Amino acid sequence: MALGATLYTFEIDLADADRGVYETLELRAARHPSESDEYLIARILAYCLEYTDGIAFSKGGLSDPGEPPIAVRDLTGRLIAWIDVGTPDAARLHRAGKLADRVAVYMHKDPAQYLRTLAGARIHRSEALELLALDRSLVADLVGRLDRRMAFALSIAERELFVSIGEATLTGAVRRVPLE
Repeated sequence: MALGATLYTFEIDLADADRGVYETLELRAARHPSESDEYLIARILAYCLEYTDGIAFSKGGLSDPGEPPIAVRDLTGRLIAWIDVGTPDAARLHRAGKLADRVAVYMHKDPAQYLRTLAGARIHRSEALELLALDRSLVADLVGRLDRRMAFALSIAERELFVSIGEATLTGAVRRVPLE
């Protein structure tokens, strides 16, 4: 018998001073059995960092390789932004570059190792690809506090993240990583 997805609920007070976005988000994210806790946290942080009208988690999640984990669509349903998480392979990024105006990847693992896997690969519009490294210690700290129901405040200023959860304040940065 196959294991089903586990549903997580996040209530997030988002204050993104970099983009002028101030919202209270109530997110429900299904965690597939093959998805790590780190991937789930990275997916939630990526959603917050990209939050805009038309954003949504994909319905297929990890089980649908033809869809991004997070998509931004316009009112007609056209894919505007493909937001990936982790270490998608070059073929997936190539396809994403053809389907969406913007492609971004939020990495929660070692970016140097990932960049080596992409070196020399053919990626459509690779010059426009945005690679963003999440602070690994911030992701680990949030994983240590992961619960099926979580509430926290996330403030973003100059790509620095400040997460207030309970009595603790966690910090970390998101940095752009050039594709060489």
